[in-house]
Order: sequence, then structure tokens, then C-alpha cells
Amino acid sequence: MRRSIIAGNWKMHGSREAVAGFCKALRGARLGAELDVLVFPPVAYLGQFVDGVRNTGVAAGAQDLHPAAQGAHTGGVSGAMIAELGGRWALTGHSERRSEHGESDALVAAKFGAALSAGLRPILCVGETLAQRQSGEAESFVARQVQTVIEAVGVDGLARGAVAYEPIWAIGTGETAAPGQAAGMHRLIRETIAASDAALAESIRVIYGGSVSPHNAAELFSEPEVDGGLIGGASLQVQSFLAIVAAAV
Repeated sequence: MRRSIIAGNWKMHGSREAVAGFCKALRGARLGAELDVLVFPPVAYLGQFVDGVRNTGVAAGAQDLHPAAQGAHTGGVSGAMIAELGGRWALTGHSERRSEHGESDALVAAKFGAALSAGLRPILCVGETLAQRQSGEAESFVARQVQTVIEAVGVDGLARGAVAYEPIWAIGTGETAAPGQAAGMHRLIRETIAASDAALAESIRVIYGGSVSPHNAAELFSEPEVDGGLIGGASLQVQSFLAIVAAAV
């Protein structure tokens, strides 16, 4: 199994010029042979990004997708459309989709299944709020998010993708879960999966997202339970992103 996923989520940032510069820097970089290095640009720039990193080993994906394959869904982007643009991965259930768009666990599971049906590899994002952590509900909340997807696509379906633990209280705040906190929640995620299949629980990659930076990446990645990172703001500057990639090698 490849050791790590380092994924940059640009959110609603970028331009054609920024994509061109980022791709140029990636083409000149040395990337770890045992890493899956991914970038999730806005879908408007996905095709340009795919062309710009061709033959570099870097893959690209979409930050979201519609659960339907086609239909009267104004503004929706299907998994097949993402694949046709050259996308190979898709984020599902990112905390900002859940909070800003009211996406339920059931809808996230449907999107995860739609990504699989389109031949994409989905990353399931899960995580708790600060209030849920302080009230002792964090573990049950995250376990339920994972279990809902297992019930929808099966544990083997979940294992065709990956899981990203992103504590909501650490996203874009500068706060980061301590390595032990992250490792503990990653163990819980594996235990939830192990209830269905112990072998797949060990093989699936569980990555961390929550204010990962060049300054804390090495410490986070030193935890055996942490299989890489989902990088937000630090992925917008290519040198910061490459420093995080280097920390995972």
C-alpha cells in the first residue's frame, strides 16, 4: 500500500495564472515515490490543472460532486464529468459543505457512492465541532459519519477511497489537533471500520486535515496512525505545499 496521501484543497481560490504557476513548480519538484500527491482546485480549473501536471505523478480531483449521474440539477457536476476532465479523486462531506449547504450524512454517503460509480476515488471527510468535543460526543459523532457510508456502499466500497479526519474547530483557525489527539481519532475511525472488516481497517488510509502547515506536518506525520494530510490554506502557496509533501517522505 502506498504510504501517504498529501492532498491540497484550494477551496474557492485560484485563477488560470495561479494554476499555471503552481503546475510549473510541481513539474520541477521531486516528489516521494511512495506518496499519492493530489490537488483539488476549483472545478473550473480542473482540466487546466490536469493538463499542467501530466506525467508528473500528481493527480487531481474535485472538491464536490452531485449524487446523480445526470439530470435537471442546475449547477451540479457529476462524477462522470469530473472523470472526463481528468479528475481521479473527489472530496465528499467536507465540513464546509456540511455546514454551508446542510449536507447530511446520508447525502454525503450518496455522493461517496456516486464517486465510486464514476470510477473516482472518494475521500470521506469527517470531524466534530468544538462543542461536540467538549461535551464528550466527538467519538460517537465521527463514528456515525463513517458508519453511514459503510452502510451505503459497504466496507469494501469505503476502502476504495480514504478517510480524512478534519476537526471542525481546527479548520482555518490556526489551531491544530495535538498529534496524540489526531492519532486517537484515527484509531477510532479504524475501529469503526474494523467492526465490519478488520483487514480493511488496517489497509485504508486515514489522513488528517486541520491547519496542517510546514511547521507541524512532520510531527503530525510521525504518528503511525496518520497516513498523510488534507491541506487547506497552506496548499495555496506551492512552496508551503511542497514542504509538507517533503515532511511525509
